[in-house]
Amino acid sequence: MRATTVEEKKIRKVVISALVGATIEWYDFFLYGVVAGIVFNKLYFPGSDPVVSTLLAYTTFAVGFVTRPLGGVIFGHFGDKIGRKSMLVITLMIMGVATFLIGLVPTYAQIGVAAPVLLLLLRIAQGIGLGGEWGGAVLMAYEYAPKEKRGFHASLPQIGLAIGLCLASGVVAMLSCLLTDEQFMSWGWRIAFLISGVMVGVGMYIRLHVQETPEFAALKQRNAELRIPFFDMLLRYPGNVLKGMGARYIDGVFFNVFGVFSINYLTNTIKISRTEALLGVMAAAVMMCFFIPFFGRMSDRLGRPKVYMWGSLITAAASFPAFWLMTNNGGSMFMIWLAIIIPFGILYASVYGPEAALFCDLFDAKVRYTGISFVYQCSGIFASGITPIIATALLKSGGGQPWQICTYVMFAGAVSAWCAWLIGRSPMPGDLPVKETLKSTSNPTRPAMR
Repeated sequence: MRATTVEEKKIRKVVISALVGATIEWYDFFLYGVVAGIVFNKLYFPGSDPVVSTLLAYTTFAVGFVTRPLGGVIFGHFGDKIGRKSMLVITLMIMGVATFLIGLVPTYAQIGVAAPVLLLLLRIAQGIGLGGEWGGAVLMAYEYAPKEKRGFHASLPQIGLAIGLCLASGVVAMLSCLLTDEQFMSWGWRIAFLISGVMVGVGMYIRLHVQETPEFAALKQRNAELRIPFFDMLLRYPGNVLKGMGARYIDGVFFNVFGVFSINYLTNTIKISRTEALLGVMAAAVMMCFFIPFFGRMSDRLGRPKVYMWGSLITAAASFPAFWLMTNNGGSMFMIWLAIIIPFGILYASVYGPEAALFCDLFDAKVRYTGISFVYQCSGIFASGITPIIATALLKSGGGQPWQICTYVMFAGAVSAWCAWLIGRSPMPGDLPVKETLKSTSNPTRPAMR
């Protein structure tokens, strides 16, 4: 009983460490997205056409997603060779410093073209940092957890996304409420970025006090690490990589339509205040904190591919009534918030909750950090990074009506559901115990799927 209690305390400490670090990383990353369509398009990409300025601002937002696979490969490689913990410390530092410096970059009016260039370089650093962060955070929880509870434990660091988004939206909303528009645009928005310096200090302290995961420790003990995990991943698990990337599609599209693009849509098309739009997204993020672990636990009981497949379809379909309600709200702010909270705060969690463990199941411990980082981050280029750009273009193409955007979301949901169904038809390497995994990966040419 005492041994069980010690083990539970150790798991709890690891999960808290992963959650706190993930929260800080996501806060830093999403803060850029929240501010891109309301500040950067005016201060760093000025122009006569507001649509073009917004597209340029969202382009730098997308660059962060393009560089995330690079971070995933780099830190995934060393995470599979050196250890998960050390990579998490480095990625947190990179992300925090880049975000802090964004808050200090002069505007286009002050230094000209150097302003957007500096913004772009720091966004690249953010992408590299987050590219290595996500995989390490969920792996710490997944590899420490008992097999029958891996879906639940791996979903807990995922709450960091919701808390990070909530904090990013909440801080910007609070500053918008407390300051005049002139004060907010002049210096107020910078406070949200500078806060990151304090948060990183707290995260670093917590992360330095956790141990390496048991599965990786077992690999180190046997000197079983691979020379180049990335090549081994591509050689043995090409099908799993493609299916994982396809499954990720709805996650990236839906999140960025409702968490990023909707703020610009509500303020510029529906004509509600910036603060009211941010409060709706923040309320959805609060709800998400409760439903992410709910669906993570459900995936342990019903199977991750099944929960993910149905979650993809239902979540995507919800975009139609949600945008209809935003457009035909009768002047009711409650109805607008409802159109954000239900699909984004509740239904989206049915995808994001089981996702971490679903991807971890696709790979054995030797290449797991590399595998899940590559799947999640590389798919983010088309699933997440360009979504606000696509949504902005589709809105203009549709004459200001959102139905083309909803159709695109539905397509992404169908692709993800199909890939989740394919994943469920094959045995996963992550289902094997540690010893059997080590034995089964001794032959690098062994196919991943039967």
